[in-house]
Amino acid sequence: MEIIIYTDGASRGNPGKSASGFAVYEGEKLIKEDVLYNNIATNNYAEYKAVIGALTWCKNNLKNIKEINCTVYSDSQLVVNQLNRAYKVKSERILELYRKVNEIAKDFKGIKFVNVRRSDPKIERVDKNINLFLDDRIN
Repeated sequence: MEIIIYTDGASRGNPGKSASGFAVYEGEKLIKEDVLYNNIATNNYAEYKAVIGALTWCKNNLKNIKEINCTVYSDSQLVVNQLNRAYKVKSERILELYRKVNEIAKDFKGIKFVNVRRSDPKIERVDKNINLFLDDRIN
């Protein structure tokens, strides 16, 4: 089985009120999307929490996770390059999240992290959901 995940994070103020979102697809079929509130956090924190939220949902809700190949798309070059070990993780707070992603990733058959443009339609969908959520939370 192949699962495709799109993630995004946002922070109003960086750090500021922050949320993370994800969408999980099986082929072209959307099977789950969600937005998670992070309280006050940076954008990088929110981007990582989106990946963690998506992978955790998959682990807890999909059968035979050990047989699933997963591709995670993110518009965060930093997060993708850190998870692909092209960049070092310098922040202690982010290092904790980095380790959490890697811990969960071991449960999948295979996992890839891919950087996409912010204009990707599925990233735009996640971003829109996050911003609507933050608009409601802030106002």
